[in-house]
Amino acid sequence: MPYLLLLLLASQPVVADLSSARQAELLNMLKHDCGSCHGLPPKGGLGPSLMADAIADKTDALLFDAIQNGRAGTAMPAWRPFLNAEETHWMIQRLRQP
Repeated sequence: MPYLLLLLLASQPVVADLSSARQAELLNMLKHDCGSCHGLPPKGGLGPSLMADAIADKTDALLFDAIQNGRAGTAMPAWRPFLNAEETHWMIQRLRQP
């Protein structure tokens, strides 16, 4: 049974302790870069709504993939050159907050 708990914990994304300066940069990115397509507030525009209730049925894995790799056939670019995995998970957690 302890092994099951370890497996469950290991499968959860680990969000690094980002510096307050980097968090501010990421919040600015969410507002201005993401907001330019998803709206201000991000209730939708060129891209779909990113409001917490609108993404509630989306898995973290789906959101992570969309952010890191973009979405083929849409205007959503890959943000992998600008965001590492930990920062992407941090942004997803931030989006999930009401």
